Amino acid sequence: MNPPETKVWMLPWGGKTIAVPVNRSHTLVVGSGAASLCCAERLRRQGVEDLIIITDNFLGGTSRNTGSDKQTYYKLADAGHAPDSPYAMAQSLAAGGCMHGDIALVEAQNSLNSFYHLVSLGVDFPHNPYGGYTGYKTDHDPLTRGVSLGPYTSKAMTEALAKEVERLDIPVLDHREVLLVLTDEDRAVGVLALNKRNLDNEVFGLEIYLADNTVLGVGGPGGLYETSVYPSMHRGGIGMALEAGAEAVNLTESQFGIASVKFRWNLSGSYQQVMPCYYSTDGEGNDRQFFLSQYFDSMQSLCHAIFLKGYQWPFDPQKIQNQGSSLIDLLVYIEREIKGRRVFMDFRINPEGPKESFSLKDQNSEVQEYLQSSRADGDTPIERLRQINEPAILLYKDHGIDLTSEALEIAVCAQHNNGGLSGDIWWESTNIKRLFPVGEVNGTHGIYRPGGSALNSGQVGALRASIKIARSYREPVLDEEALREGVLLKVKQWLERIEALMNNSTGIDVFQYRREFQKRMTLAGGFVRSLDSAKKAEAEAKEQVNSFTTQKLLNREQIPFALKNRQLALAQVYYLSAIRHYLEEKGGSRGSFLVLDKSGSESHPLLSSSWNFKESNTDLNQYIQVLKNSSSGDIEFQFVPCRALPSEEFWFETMWKDYRENAYLKAK
Repeated sequence: MNPPETKVWMLPWGGKTIAVPVNRSHTLVVGSGAASLCCAERLRRQGVEDLIIITDNFLGGTSRNTGSDKQTYYKLADAGHAPDSPYAMAQSLAAGGCMHGDIALVEAQNSLNSFYHLVSLGVDFPHNPYGGYTGYKTDHDPLTRGVSLGPYTSKAMTEALAKEVERLDIPVLDHREVLLVLTDEDRAVGVLALNKRNLDNEVFGLEIYLADNTVLGVGGPGGLYETSVYPSMHRGGIGMALEAGAEAVNLTESQFGIASVKFRWNLSGSYQQVMPCYYSTDGEGNDRQFFLSQYFDSMQSLCHAIFLKGYQWPFDPQKIQNQGSSLIDLLVYIEREIKGRRVFMDFRINPEGPKESFSLKDQNSEVQEYLQSSRADGDTPIERLRQINEPAILLYKDHGIDLTSEALEIAVCAQHNNGGLSGDIWWESTNIKRLFPVGEVNGTHGIYRPGGSALNSGQVGALRASIKIARSYREPVLDEEALREGVLLKVKQWLERIEALMNNSTGIDVFQYRREFQKRMTLAGGFVRSLDSAKKAEAEAKEQVNSFTTQKLLNREQIPFALKNRQLALAQVYYLSAIRHYLEEKGGSRGSFLVLDKSGSESHPLLSSSWNFKESNTDLNQYIQVLKNSSSGDIEFQFVPCRALPSEEFWFETMWKDYRENAYLKAK
C-alpha cells in the first residue's frame, strides 16, 4: 500500500510564502520497535487500513539491538507441574510496589495471547517434545514464567513483526525525527517531524502528520546517560510528549546494572554464573588491582556474590549489605567514577579472593548444584561459559570481541526505564485522548519488575491500544481546517528555533552540548543519588534547556542532532525534578538506586560513611508519583494510591452482552 498523497499548507515566512508538507491518516504509529510494529500489524488485522508508520531509523531502537546472555520473555507458566493463573502472575508483577493492580492483571491476562501471536508469526521459542514452552525462574518471580530463544529474543520478535508489516503492505516512512506531539485541547492530533533526507529544502525538512490516533512507541530515554547500555543509535523521545503536557509516572524508577562498554550489552545470567574475575587498571591498562577481594571475607563469599549477579543483575540497594551481590555494582562504580580507574571482567582467569585460591569444589551448595546441573566443570570461566551457553561467547565474537583473548571493560549502566508516560488499561494517555504510548515509553512498571516482563508489556500494550483504536475510535474526527492555524504556529516556532541555530556562529558544538547533560544525568540521576546533587543538577538542566540555541552547527546535517538534544535536555529536567521531589518527600533507596545519607545504614565496614545510605520509605511504595506540566509551565507532582488488583467475578452472559455492545471498552 502506498502512503497517502502529501498535501501542502502555505505559511508566510521570511517575506515569502513557503509550502509545508502535510500527511493525513487515521492512525499514525511512531517508532519501529517490537511494540510499535505489533500495534500496526494488529490494527491492520482489525481492519484499520489508513495507517502509517514513521520512524527515524527502521533498523534502530532497543528491540532490534539489545539483549543479554539469555534474553527473557515473561509469560504465564503453562508448561509445568506448578499451577499458575493470571491473578497469581498479576500479583507477582505488582509485588514490587508502585504498580496499579488492574494494569498488572491486563499484562498477565493477555500474556499468552501475545506470546502465541509471536509464535504464530514464526518466532522460534524452544519447546519440549510435547509442545510445551518450558520456562525458568527469572528475577523477582516465584514461578517458571521466563522463556527465551537466546541472546537475541527481542531482535527475533522485531524481525518477525517487521516481515508481517511488510507482508500486510503497511506504509513505513523512514528517516523522520519526530519533534513534537501535536494536540488540540486534550486530544492528540498527530506529530511534527523532520525528514532527515530533506534538510536542504526551504522548511528544513519539517513535515506535518495529522492523525485521528497517535501511537507513540519511542522507547526509553537512552540518550540521557553517559554510562548506558542502550544501543548508541537509540536516544528516546519521551520529551516530546512531556512538552505536550502528557502525564508521566514513576520517572524515578530505572534499572541499572553491569554491562560492557566497548560493545553495549548486559552482563547478566551465565556471564556472571560462570564466575569471571573482576579487576581494575589505570587509564593505560596497567596497575591491575583485584579490588573486590578486600570486601569479602572468603573466596566462597566473593564467588557466590559474583554468581548471584546472574540472577540479581539489576543493582538493588537491598542486596548491598552482608557482602550481597549488589555490593559489586557499588564497588565497580567507586573504582570507575570516583577513583577514575578502568574496570574489567576477565573470563580467562578465575576470581582472586582475599585468602585462598579458587576451586570449584569449595563453592557453596547453590553454586555447585547449578554448575553440576549445567554440566559446567571447566577450569576457567570461559570454559564454563562455553559449556553452559556458547552463543554468549559467539555474540561478542560477532561484534569483534574475542573473550578467549581479551577482557571486557565494564561499567554500571542505565538499562531500562520502569517509569514513563501514564496510560490507562488500554494504554491510552491518562490526560491526552487518542495518544497511545506503547513499549518502554509507557510507565506501566513499578519499582521492581520480573525479568522479561517489559517484552510482555510491550506486546500486550500494542494489542490493547489496537483494540481501543479499532473498536472505539474507528470514525475519523479531525477537522483539518480548524487545526491549520494552530499547527502552522507550531511550525513557525520550530522554524525560528532552527534559524537561530543556523545563525549562531559561536557557542558549543552539538556533541559537547549532549555530553554535558549525559554526564550530569549519570552522576545525579543514575543509580547513586542524593538530594543536594539532584537539586543542583535540576537547576543546571533548566539552564541548559534555556541555552539550547547556543549550540553551533557546522551544517544542516546537524539540525536533527541539535533538535534531539533539546528534546533530551528537556526530558532530563522532568527526570531530575521527579528525583528531587521524591527525595524531598523522604523517599529512600529502593528499586535500582541508592540514596546516600551519612547518617544512614552502612554499606560495608570498609567503606566510609559517605557511602552510607537511606533505607527505603516503604509507605511510598503504595503510591505512584504522577507529574505533568501545569498551566504556568511549572511541573506539578502528586502521589496517587496504587489501584488494587481487581477482584470482581464476571458472569459469562452479562460479560458477553457488554462485549457485543462494546461497553467493556469504557473501562479505564
